[in-house]
Amino acid sequence: MEELADKAGITVRTLRFYRERGLLPPPRREGRIAWYDDHHLARLRTVSALLERGHTLNGIADLATVFESGRDAAELLGLRPGGPTEEVPVRLTPEELADRFAGEATPENLATALELGYLAPDGDEIVHISRRLLDVSTALVREGVPLSAVLEAARRVRVHADALAELFTEVLGAHAPEAGAAGRLRPLAKSVVEAELSMALDRRLRPDGPA
Repeated sequence: MEELADKAGITVRTLRFYRERGLLPPPRREGRIAWYDDHHLARLRTVSALLERGHTLNGIADLATVFESGRDAAELLGLRPGGPTEEVPVRLTPEELADRFAGEATPENLATALELGYLAPDGDEIVHISRRLLDVSTALVREGVPLSAVLEAARRVRVHADALAELFTEVLGAHAPEAGAAGRLRPLAKSVVEAELSMALDRRLRPDGPA
């Protein structure tokens, strides 16, 4: 414990306090000896970094509880082993995530992101399932859109996206059933959706369009 506290730049008393608050997982024990490792050191450095960014100890403890109760990255990334995907996952430290969503990385928002399958813990890091979605979410929050509103919109978009994907696969199943057709024609489906969405935005955003 003394060695761990020294490497983390805190006192043993502070370390004990963090353990009592549930901010640090218990050590591995061999008889009367308690072994701490790099995972514990990384957790302490994360706590210190989040405190510097204005998070409270209660908030950090809540964040830790949220992530420890969520599914891990292996489960998230392995939902469809060997399945096709164009999305690139991103690894982040908790500090990097807090910096991207300054003031918005609350336990409630992160619990929603975990539920949607956007985030998952992987050791001392966090995995986001899609760089594109992460970048868009970050940009929207920086424009003043609350992260909670971004996540709720994402939940609604997913319903429509699933319906569009079902329509596309039904059409191909009926008229282009040969193996590999869906993958080969996938870009066409995306182009149709992108064009229709663009025209829908045109209708909504023009002066005489619907409110």
